Amino acid sequence: MASIYQTPNYSVTDYAKFALAGAIGCGVTHGSMTPIDVIKTRIQLEPTVYNTGMVGSLKKIVANEGAGALLTGLGPTVLGYSMQGAFKFGGYELFKKTFIDAVGYQTAVQYKDAIYIGSAAIAEFFADIALCPLEATRIRLVSQPTFANGLVGGFARILREEGPGSFYNGFTPILFKQIPYNIAKFLTYERASAAIYGFIPTPKEKLSSTAVTGINLGAGVIAGCAAAIVSQPADTLLSKVNKTKKAPGQSTLGLLAQLAGELGVRGSFAGLPTRLIMVGTLTSLQFALYGSIKGALNCPPAVELGAGGH
Repeated sequence: MASIYQTPNYSVTDYAKFALAGAIGCGVTHGSMTPIDVIKTRIQLEPTVYNTGMVGSLKKIVANEGAGALLTGLGPTVLGYSMQGAFKFGGYELFKKTFIDAVGYQTAVQYKDAIYIGSAAIAEFFADIALCPLEATRIRLVSQPTFANGLVGGFARILREEGPGSFYNGFTPILFKQIPYNIAKFLTYERASAAIYGFIPTPKEKLSSTAVTGINLGAGVIAGCAAAIVSQPADTLLSKVNKTKKAPGQSTLGLLAQLAGELGVRGSFAGLPTRLIMVGTLTSLQFALYGSIKGALNCPPAVELGAGGH
């Protein structure tokens, strides 16, 4: 019952554990999805060339460049999304607890969606500051296979030829993509997991770890698909921004407006089926891994605003 529920108190070590669990979960899942992400990015950047769907595009890439091309950008993907995952999950727990303490538990329960949305948005903002340079490097490596041999070479060449500011050319579209994505991800996950736990007659604390992992996977699939649809136009735009150099004197917003006009509504959703598979899968795995790793690290339970939680 909410009236007797005691919110846990977290130490700095606890938040560090949340961040580590998030880093491992996101780094492993995004790294494992690198081949799918390569295909998705190619479809977004060159839809007239890669116009035969996911399987056809896979065959074309392997035939033209070899199977190794499917691992292009693996280094920046693992490092970038590990850093982002630390801020995303650790930050979400931090801001969620901060908001609950600020307004009081009963008020937080009443306005739980606002707590979820605000926590996810602020956590993602800081996560994107860490992610952006590595995501820019990844997209450049995928879109221009001969650009560099890997993370260090690609990062160094962009820094040398275009300056440090070029790493953040895509920061605005990353925010437009990732903040709605993260809001949809955590809000939908919290609601979906609460609904599933509410449907199951067995109390959560009496469920086996396998059952809890299964619920995390199921709620994660639902959250991932919702997040993918919400953020797809900005994801396509981000791929274009990192491939396109700005005209002299052109602002990032000006470039965004130009590219959005060229893409149109239909073009903005290029690669959506592939991304639904990728994001639905990796989001479900992220929440499952996050929960399991927190258990292995002996983390305290997350603050729950009613049933559910992670």
